[in-house]
Amino acid sequence: MDRRPQRTAARRRHAVHMIEVEQLTRRYGRHSAVDDVTFRCLPGTVTGFLGPNGAGKSTTMRMICGLARPTAGRATVAGRPYRELDNPGREVGVLLDAAAQHVGRTGREVLTVAAHTMGVGPDRVAATLDLVGLNAVAARRRVRAYSLGMRQRLGLAHALLGDPRVLILDEPANGLDPEGIFWMRGLLRDFADRGGTVLLSSHLLREVEAVADRLVVIGGGRIVAQGDKDELLSAAGTVVRARDPQALRAALTSAGLAVTSGTDGGLLVPAEAGVVGQAAADAGVALTELRPAGSGGLEQIFLTLTAGTSVKEAVR
Repeated sequence: MDRRPQRTAARRRHAVHMIEVEQLTRRYGRHSAVDDVTFRCLPGTVTGFLGPNGAGKSTTMRMICGLARPTAGRATVAGRPYRELDNPGREVGVLLDAAAQHVGRTGREVLTVAAHTMGVGPDRVAATLDLVGLNAVAARRRVRAYSLGMRQRLGLAHALLGDPRVLILDEPANGLDPEGIFWMRGLLRDFADRGGTVLLSSHLLREVEAVADRLVVIGGGRIVAQGDKDELLSAAGTVVRARDPQALRAALTSAGLAVTSGTDGGLLVPAEAGVVGQAAADAGVALTELRPAGSGGLEQIFLTLTAGTSVKEAVR
């Protein structure tokens, strides 16, 4: 079934329910954790927010949610900064840390307190627990006895409790088993298809590829690529391989090309195949493979676009 007309209509009906980030910057002394980040998440879409550890994803999401003040720029949800929303839980559902829950309360108590704060009826608590797959036994259990997967489900229930039109989720699938991950994918897809806006950060690249409409890729605090998923996958750079991989790497590096190792033993280069092939030919390196990186899916595009940023972030 082609859902594109349905999604387009949903975007028009809920045009105000979006996330807008404009030139967002966060500095700590001389270090910029986030540097001039701009992107938009549209109604009716799931936007995958990707980057290596320390790239600035969590800092950006915290600024969107009003938990950290930007040094420069601004972020709005439904047309207003998060801090200015009258009842944030009714506008935007947030899950940034599944561990940030009162461990002495039961799952039902956690949601009941939140429902009272948001002005949501008690019937919504039961409906949301059922929606995320926490049965009556789990709802009566203290949060301290929850597994990580159960805490993720409870955190998602909290995000959905106010029936928001925007979701901001940081690694929501951590701790879920394969069945749970498949369930979450369907839930987020359905939420977006009904006109909702989803910003999703995850290291589970195959799951992001399966559910996302758009991608925003960040490295070293800056956006390195963004756009429709299919467009980015078709222009992801080049995978190249040679019998002498060390000579190939040296040739590409000498030509000023960024190089990173792929998961299948090839080299990933964020450049057109013709440029890569010419650099190898100029150095007299015989190639055994030269193809677009997009054919290897989101995992290869991620490695290509963030080449060189992971090590820099890890040793900062």
